[in-house]
Amino acid sequence: MLETLKQVTGDFAGLVWGVPLVLLLVGSGVLFTLYFGFPQLRYFKHAIEIIMGKYDNPKDKGEISHFQALCAALSATVGLGNIAGVAVAVSLGGPGAVFWLWVAGFIGMCTKFTEVCLALKYRDVSESGSVHGGPMFVIKNALPKSFFPIAWIYALFVMLSSFGAGNMFQSNQMAAVIKTSAGIPEWVSGIVFCIGAALILIGGIKRIGQVTEKMVPAMVGLYLFGAIWILVARFEFIPDMFIQIFSGAFAGTAAVGGFAGSAVKDVVIMGIRRATFSNEAGMGSAAMAHSAAKSTPIQEGIVALLEPFIDTIVVCTITAIALLLTGAWSAQGVAAGSEMTAHAFETVMGPAGRWIVTATVTLFAFSTIISWEYYGEQGVTFIFGQKYIPVYRWIFIAFIFVGSVAHLDIVLNISDAVYGLLAIPNLLACYMLLPKVKEMLNDYAAKRKSGEIKPFK
Repeated sequence: MLETLKQVTGDFAGLVWGVPLVLLLVGSGVLFTLYFGFPQLRYFKHAIEIIMGKYDNPKDKGEISHFQALCAALSATVGLGNIAGVAVAVSLGGPGAVFWLWVAGFIGMCTKFTEVCLALKYRDVSESGSVHGGPMFVIKNALPKSFFPIAWIYALFVMLSSFGAGNMFQSNQMAAVIKTSAGIPEWVSGIVFCIGAALILIGGIKRIGQVTEKMVPAMVGLYLFGAIWILVARFEFIPDMFIQIFSGAFAGTAAVGGFAGSAVKDVVIMGIRRATFSNEAGMGSAAMAHSAAKSTPIQEGIVALLEPFIDTIVVCTITAIALLLTGAWSAQGVAAGSEMTAHAFETVMGPAGRWIVTATVTLFAFSTIISWEYYGEQGVTFIFGQKYIPVYRWIFIAFIFVGSVAHLDIVLNISDAVYGLLAIPNLLACYMLLPKVKEMLNDYAAKRKSGEIKPFK
């Protein structure tokens, strides 16, 4: 019975994350990019200026800074997908999948811009100053009342996703990799994770922002250090690596060793699917973190442009470089996932390389947990009210331990499926409100040109 249920739920998750959802996410990104005139290029430099604090206005409502909001959102998106997911994409789709991963990351920048602009525009700010936002609040505050059930469903799916993909899957993988590398039992790691999460989460979004603004640069920097080491050690193979990526993107990949080869369609799907799953563009989840920022809608949308760039074009590329330059992507007897990435780093750096991947997996997964708890809080607030947040918070912390010691295939399959379904109500709201975003963007551009909007520092 359990095996049957596992198969059914697994098939359901695979169906949700099939070609139609991938086409919806990519098609939306392309349309938004063209509609707004490539804001990911026009405003990239301006985004960096904003997160550096040059445009911080003390009068703006919110709870955290631009940089803290960016790091809080990145801590949720930069996770196991950047390490294990990319390894799966390259092992199944070949080097060409990396090119399509870049394409999806680029167009995803504009999707993030759109959903975050709307989240800031239609967020709820309480009398105490606490902020709640996300697609469910956009639907409630901007669309006709007949759409309210869709907002409620989105909030419910966010709660379910927070327990599965955002919590138990992360703690399970963390505990497993630590046991493999250090021999520490899963239950010990589970207790440590629970204590660490509790100390952070009791402080709410302000504490999450304070922690992630230090954690995200540190963990990305550590991973980048390993990638640079590999680049230097295998410098002579870099031209061949790019030839493999670009030729494989449009011609598929021939069999290499134990690799079965891949047609162009499979290459495209693998690259785009892993990118969209990793950077969450189109899901609306990151918009919940950005909603708490002391910012205006367009400025925070511009900040959000940087997320898919950092998550997909930078961090995912680090994994791809390690896999391709070391040949680990086609190695015999190495399972696709975190182990393949660890094997790649270890090939060049020795045992230190494996420890870098272990540390990075742990940091990436833990940061995802604490940010997804906040996302779940937004769902709880929308459905049950803010007073139930403490109850949800302690249940969430308990599930960290459950995830670290249990085999939860069925629960995780359901969670993956409802996570994918978040895109439908979120993108529906984005499509219906595109003219509003265009109006705000044109107004912002005009005020920048006239000098009405200028740096405060």
